[in-house]
Amino acid sequence: MHQDATSSIDPPPVDPPTVGLVSLGCPKALVDSERIVTKLRAEGYRLSPDYAGADVVIVNTCGFLDSAKAESLDAIGEAMEENGRVIVTGCMGVDEAAIRENHPNVLAVTGPQQYEQVVEAVHEAVPPAHNPYLDLVPPQGLRLTPRHYAYLKISEGCNNTCSFCIIPSMRGKLASRPAAKVLYEAERLVAAGVKELLVISQDTSAFGVDLKYAASNWRGREVPARFVDLARELGSLGAWVRLHYVYPYPHVDKVIPLMSEGTVLPYLDIPFQHASPRVLKAMRRPGNIEKTLDRIQAWRRDCPDLAIRSTFITGFPGETEEDFQFLLDWLTEARIDRLGCFKYEPVAGARANELPDPVPDPVKQERWDRLMAHQQAISADRLRGRVGRTLEVLIDSVDDEGAIGRSYADAPEIDGSVFVEAADGLQPGDLVKATITESSEYDLWGEVESRL
Repeated sequence: MHQDATSSIDPPPVDPPTVGLVSLGCPKALVDSERIVTKLRAEGYRLSPDYAGADVVIVNTCGFLDSAKAESLDAIGEAMEENGRVIVTGCMGVDEAAIRENHPNVLAVTGPQQYEQVVEAVHEAVPPAHNPYLDLVPPQGLRLTPRHYAYLKISEGCNNTCSFCIIPSMRGKLASRPAAKVLYEAERLVAAGVKELLVISQDTSAFGVDLKYAASNWRGREVPARFVDLARELGSLGAWVRLHYVYPYPHVDKVIPLMSEGTVLPYLDIPFQHASPRVLKAMRRPGNIEKTLDRIQAWRRDCPDLAIRSTFITGFPGETEEDFQFLLDWLTEARIDRLGCFKYEPVAGARANELPDPVPDPVKQERWDRLMAHQQAISADRLRGRVGRTLEVLIDSVDDEGAIGRSYADAPEIDGSVFVEAADGLQPGDLVKATITESSEYDLWGEVESRL
């Protein structure tokens, strides 16, 4: 019988194993998920879009708040019911006993950042199929975000001791990546078509402290592991650079000129959490809020387009009506552009649980309602000031009614949108100039003037 000349060297057909993924929590956890699936895909595993098609399911959990833990346990339960072969990882993984109490038959439980242990658990549950045609991934790795933006994690862990937070006990102390590793990853992402780099960590402005700002070699020169140096180099890559989770340390002032000159986006995500000095002291947060207000005003003087996003907590133990009114008055002066607010929720293991004078749930809700209404008026006023201006808009989606995008002041998923008319031919990832014609409390509307 005649035999084809190549048949003796072609590998036999291989049915690659499949992995399902449920990723909960913050963008930092999403980056962890991306690293896991990149490693698995490089080994020949396929990703399944549903439970039925998966040989095993990974649930990357969130464990910061009790409500997040409940959501994680529900997700594990759903995966167990729909598939039955489940590996648990992520922040809630540090409490294996609680997971196994509810779901004793999960295959394995690992904590956050334990990528190798997750991959080993997958190997044990369903060994990889060795096929050279499948063991390939793009150089930028696999991502769970749209093609045109990506989260760039620059460090793990945190050195702060906030009384309401247990992140350091779950994720450890600050561990910065060498600047060159961050920059080479960013370079690969931009080469693959990423238009926006969202810089994340637990404490972005502390980057490099643990490394004593040691320099590493990128493009044949030494780059210090320092917040402002990293921001400057990222801004040289030709993509939007958006800075998240920035604590207002004094050296943050040095990044404002990079924003005013257009090197990085004029956007700062600063988790202030409160404004009352008394509450901030109980939170174990920096309490010189008057000086912070002066710095915000100075930042805006030097960079008038600066947009500030922040998060706050209402109903922290001991918060009085006077404390809450102080926060509202501070917001009136600070004129925060984008704001998220959480009603205080006890976290197992947090020092704040020991504080006296808990705020009743109805009072937490009433204060949350008042704060959001107060901020809504501020946001509406800030956005009215952009009507008539021409802004760069990054397109996220397109449908029959037009395109939806974001300006420099809008991070994906958490901030507002720019609804663009005259969107013929636009695709997600396109960058356009749009003249703003209308605004609301959170969003803008505009018309395309040109494409970039």
